[in-house]
Amino acid sequence: MDITELQEKQATILQLSGRLDANTAATTDTTIAAVIGRSPVVILDLTALDYVSSAGLRVLLKAAKQAQTAKQKLLLAGLQPAVKQVFEISGFSTLFPIFASRGDALASAS
Repeated sequence: MDITELQEKQATILQLSGRLDANTAATTDTTIAAVIGRSPVVILDLTALDYVSSAGLRVLLKAAKQAQTAKQKLLLAGLQPAVKQVFEISGFSTLFPIFASRGDALASAS
């Protein structure tokens, strides 16, 4: 798992690539939590995320709760078909604002 942090307008973008699973969940959790603590809008760009496991879903659920508590926005963008299917089957697609692209997510955050 690689995580790249970018700043664009008022949003912090985290580009996740690879696999979000039990092996990468702890590091991803720490990174996302740190960004939620300091940015009013966090966009998770999942364009290069190939796989998400139940451990990965837990990380994202925790991040959503943290963002809600902090009254911040957590947006997801660019879900690949396999990841999108996991979100739909698990019901996670109803828990997050999901956008087709990072640009769409940025536009909605304005």
